[in-house]
Amino acid sequence: MGRMPVRTASLIALVACTVAAPGALGAYSASISAVTPAERRAMTPSVWRTGCPVGPNDLRVVRVTFHDFTGADRTGRIVVHEDVAAAVARIFRGLYRDGVPIRRMEPIEAYRGSDFASIEADNTSAFNCRKATGSGRWSNHAYGRAIDLNPIENPWVEPGGVVYHRASRPFVKRSPRPGVAVAGGALVRAFDREGWDWGGRWSGTKDYQHFSAGGG
Repeated sequence: MGRMPVRTASLIALVACTVAAPGALGAYSASISAVTPAERRAMTPSVWRTGCPVGPNDLRVVRVTFHDFTGADRTGRIVVHEDVAAAVARIFRGLYRDGVPIRRMEPIEAYRGSDFASIEADNTSAFNCRKATGSGRWSNHAYGRAIDLNPIENPWVEPGGVVYHRASRPFVKRSPRPGVAVAGGALVRAFDREGWDWGGRWSGTKDYQHFSAGGG
């Protein structure tokens, strides 16, 4: 169980800004809130359970405006550690401003904690109390300090071009396309500005969807 942080109601309820989005319809907005009792029940036990490295009190729900692949404005929710919540709001502000589309964004309990099912839905997500792929150590997702963004367009690719989701096959060969993370592109730059690491820079296996605060 995480500690109960001391926060004023205003800081817990709302941190991010509302700004006009140059060249885009509408305006970006983001809010940061504590995990509610109902949200905690929805997370337990598929996404959070006793023994996880952080508790629900350490987490925040960040609600952001994003462009979908049709250009429409949507509101998404992503669960992250309180320490990175404000940075996440800024990252998605940059993505919105630069017109980077996102397929969908909902907490992974919508998929009963299944990373595979969430990827199949091309869902952008963050907190999930699980071990790192192929490892016995906790993933940065288990701390709420990693985001998987547009995982179909940005797949896990093993040497030789092996992917585990049929819809990702056209994206093994990397080129600038809507929602695709490429070096120097707007998507990667948004995370770079906050000092986050990108799995597309790993040697050997690439995890193009994966961005994390502090690596891993």
